[in-house]
Amino acid sequence: MIAYFDCFSGISGDMTLGALIDLGVPVEWLRESISSIPLNDFDLEVFDVKKNGISAKDVHVHELGHNHTNSDEHSHSEDHHHSHEKHHHHEHEKKHGTSRDYKTITSLIKNSPLSGYVKELSLEIFENIAAAESEIHKRQKEDVHFHEVGGVDAIVDIVGTALCIEYLGINTIFASKIPLGTGFVNCDHGKIPVPSPATISILKNVPVYGTETPFELVTPTGAAIIKTLSSSFGAMPDMIVQKTGYGAGKRDTGPTPNLLRVITGNTAVSHKDISGVYDKESAVIVETCIDDMNPEIFGFLMERLLEDGALDVYWIPIFMKKNRPGTMVQVLCGQDKKDAVINRLLSETTSIGARYYNVLRDTLPRELIQVETSYGTIKAKCIKDPVRGSRITPEYEECKKIAIEKNIPIKVVYETILKEISK
Repeated sequence: MIAYFDCFSGISGDMTLGALIDLGVPVEWLRESISSIPLNDFDLEVFDVKKNGISAKDVHVHELGHNHTNSDEHSHSEDHHHSHEKHHHHEHEKKHGTSRDYKTITSLIKNSPLSGYVKELSLEIFENIAAAESEIHKRQKEDVHFHEVGGVDAIVDIVGTALCIEYLGINTIFASKIPLGTGFVNCDHGKIPVPSPATISILKNVPVYGTETPFELVTPTGAAIIKTLSSSFGAMPDMIVQKTGYGAGKRDTGPTPNLLRVITGNTAVSHKDISGVYDKESAVIVETCIDDMNPEIFGFLMERLLEDGALDVYWIPIFMKKNRPGTMVQVLCGQDKKDAVINRLLSETTSIGARYYNVLRDTLPRELIQVETSYGTIKAKCIKDPVRGSRITPEYEECKKIAIEKNIPIKVVYETILKEISK
């Protein structure tokens, strides 16, 4: 399943939880799962509200031991303890709840009974926040103390988000470009501009755009969540829509409803198009242009890219600036392999940058099978072709291995196997 985060009114931790709960995550299950960390000094309340007539979930996280008042659609009482996060679309009211440092939070999560996936995702979100705070305050990451996002509510938002993603079975996430507000806000260090230094640092390399909204639309926690979760930012991808969830912000910001919309569905990996013939698959093209590298390196590069999980690798002759001949390296890969491919291109070549974009491809249905031949049992692909009928093709690596062992031409191996399996 894939999900598209439509952040038309920004994103915060409680808005994310609200949208995911609206998609079907049971609140009691979520509360019990978070409590197992152990984290017992909180209460999680969820209210049904409407924004511009759209039903949504409004999530409130309260640290026990501090007064809080129940909320309804028209009246909300704030009792929040990390100054950036919960003033999102709220009048900010400074509180002094529990806060923790990065080392304490990571230890808490690592030693919890949560699944490996939830731990890893939660730690990655907190790592993005710690890296930003480290840069801003010129401290080692391990020494960063989270005044704004170390409270119980931030931990609930982040760990809760990871739990929801796992519960819903979402494996790939896309997001819209991120809108940013304007103005100033008070925090532990005094008055700071919007977007906050932490938010803008976290959103490095993420497409954003400015608005005239005089409030913080994206909190540090919201920024870290979407930066960690999303594989790309932009228009909604082609998908088969299944459900839509809405998470509410705490303030009415004007004509635009203060909501985060999360849309889930399928990339149609197993979905047949109208003709009922082809499988549709979501993939990524990563490419870079090179004109100053030893040509002998290209062969090694292709091998490593395929080891990294690339589906295909191409060399395309091009002419670059001042008519210099060069080579475009184009790699087709799955969404989950994009970062590995980019890292390989930038570490193994002379390139200083890489482009990437999402694509869909239609493929013939295929499956990996084993066939009996005079060379023994080998792996092959069975391809279901609606025009020519099903056909079987031996795997290249299998044929290569046989050719080397038998000291015969690889074309003889291919011809022999194809003749035998076609009988």
